[in-house]
Amino acid sequence: MSGHSKWATIKRKKGATDAARGRLFTRLIKEITIAARTGGGSIDGNPRLRLAILTAKASNMPADNIKRALQKGTGELPGVAYEEVTYEGYGPGGVAILVEVVTDNINRAVSEMRHVFSRNNGNLGTSGSVGWMFHKKGIITIPRAGQKTPLTEDDLLGIILDAGADDLQSDDAEFIVTTTPQTFDAVKKAVEDKSIAVEHAALQMVPQNTVKVTGKEAEQLVRLMEALEEHDDVQNVYANFDIDEKELAALNN
Repeated sequence: MSGHSKWATIKRKKGATDAARGRLFTRLIKEITIAARTGGGSIDGNPRLRLAILTAKASNMPADNIKRALQKGTGELPGVAYEEVTYEGYGPGGVAILVEVVTDNINRAVSEMRHVFSRNNGNLGTSGSVGWMFHKKGIITIPRAGQKTPLTEDDLLGIILDAGADDLQSDDAEFIVTTTPQTFDAVKKAVEDKSIAVEHAALQMVPQNTVKVTGKEAEQLVRLMEALEEHDDVQNVYANFDIDEKELAALNN
């Protein structure tokens, strides 16, 4: 698996800290609000809202927070007028980066994104400069440990392929299932119906190819990724880097 997949795993583990947890809740509230505003307040007819609420519940967000975010999205409660925008750029080593932002001030957001990129040896690009390198996919992460019964790759492969999954990758710690956006819900349900524990499930922008980064460039890239992740307006960051697993873990320690 690419370094970016490993980065996502490390990022989820870091989410246990209070500061990271607070940022996660803020992002989830924004996602619920926007999903409700753009697709309506019913989870039955709004897959984006359904996924956002399920993710919030899995992250132990209080039910009152979820309800208020939903009501702000539907207009039942007053709320901030958020806008969605995706920024594209390059990091050290020529790594392509997509940054999904939700903001109440587009002018401020683009200025701050340009500043974050430039101070961390990157460059903010124009719209379309790197977006073509990524495709939207469903990603379902399944831990090997903690399952009710031992889970083999062959067993899981049979379940997910029947439900319409595209691919399965694995390492010593976890399985990563890839789907199309259209089959994501069906594959996730098929897995959960078999009482298989899911660690994380989301629609993500997945790179078609990766760029190997090592040494100083890897260090600079991790700093850039962390700076983007910590920005209040940033919802998601995607990149096409490949950093050796041990080197990436050491940099994040």
